[in-house]
Amino acid sequence: MEIKTIGVLGAGQMGSGIAQIAASKGYKVVLRDIKQEFCDNALTKMRAGMEKRVAAGKATQESVEATMANITTTVDLSGVKDCDMVIEAAPEILDLKRSTFKELGEICRADAILCTNTSSMSVTEIMSECKNPERCAGMHFFFPVMAMKLVEIIRGAKTADATVEAVKAVSAGMGKTAVECKTDTPGFIVNRCLFAFMLEAIHCYEEGVATVADIDTAIKLGLNHPMGPFEMMDLSGLDTFPHVTETLEKLPVTTWKCPEAVQKLVAEGKFGRKSGEGWHKYN
Repeated sequence: MEIKTIGVLGAGQMGSGIAQIAASKGYKVVLRDIKQEFCDNALTKMRAGMEKRVAAGKATQESVEATMANITTTVDLSGVKDCDMVIEAAPEILDLKRSTFKELGEICRADAILCTNTSSMSVTEIMSECKNPERCAGMHFFFPVMAMKLVEIIRGAKTADATVEAVKAVSAGMGKTAVECKTDTPGFIVNRCLFAFMLEAIHCYEEGVATVADIDTAIKLGLNHPMGPFEMMDLSGLDTFPHVTETLEKLPVTTWKCPEAVQKLVAEGKFGRKSGEGWHKYN
């Protein structure tokens, strides 16, 4: 099935960003929130942001109007019942998400693809009461949606291969690069790696190793990162941090012992670029 119409649940920063990028690439979008004022505010901010790009010579007025024309809004969940795909971007509250997908399973077509934009919660748990869970998956965008190129596709326990391929196709249609998280692990790929990194930065600060400013500077200049870990946390919002770490607590504690996978590569003489092969192969 070709995806032409996408429902987006939630008109906050993530939902409005997903709606905008989809609409800008020619998809018809139904943006839904619980109050019309939330939808209206999202549309106002979208237009204002795009008008700035027009003023800077980075976009045309025609493209702005075409994007806005592709978006309609609704306050009723049934407003997305005819969409080919629905992407949920509601707050990170498990009961809210689970009840939302239970209702979507009842009102949407049986072949509609249903996705959650959760950043770390279990896709399987979110979709546990949804009909036809094989058509459900995680589709995790990154903030700011318009600028960030990555989409994580997360398989739930019953996600079908065809669903993954459909989400990959839509991701490409939005101009994004998709990676597949093959298991429904807490934090998926990016946040599982990122939070280990950010937590260690916090531990360095709490232990008095260095100041917040110096840790940020060290990471930016020493690892060539565009921003330091504390700057990154401030950008994404510290209020989301406790929710993600609570999810990640389900994972085993990371140790400093050299992993078996590395020991195996070393034993095989695969040292990285110097030997022509490590995790990757080199010419």
